[in-house]
Amino acid sequence: MSAEQIRKQQPLHQPDKQKQVKVKVHKKKKWISTGEKFLYSITTAGVLAASVFFVQFSSSTDSLNRDIRSLEQDISQQQSQNENLAYQVKELSNPDRILSIAKENGLDIQNAQVKQAGTINND
Repeated sequence: MSAEQIRKQQPLHQPDKQKQVKVKVHKKKKWISTGEKFLYSITTAGVLAASVFFVQFSSSTDSLNRDIRSLEQDISQQQSQNENLAYQVKELSNPDRILSIAKENGLDIQNAQVKQAGTINND
């Protein structure tokens, strides 16, 4: 036999006599799935947003309380000043004082009856 005849008789592709090893690919199971990652990220973002809101709210509340305290101090100072002025008005409207100032300026009193002017009631 010639070499050409031998080649024709042999199949072109000969199966290997050794066992073919099949490699199984094992997919590793993810520790956290994609959906869980999404939920965790949304929850974390919500918690961070709530924390920022609470800090901002407490800060604004604190500044409002400080403003209220300063306004209360201003009000109490103004009230004490008003009370002092009211006392001075009572002292300066004393009839004896008015008569003495009138005499110093050369005014004569014709009637000796001097009465304190009362408050005017507008009804």
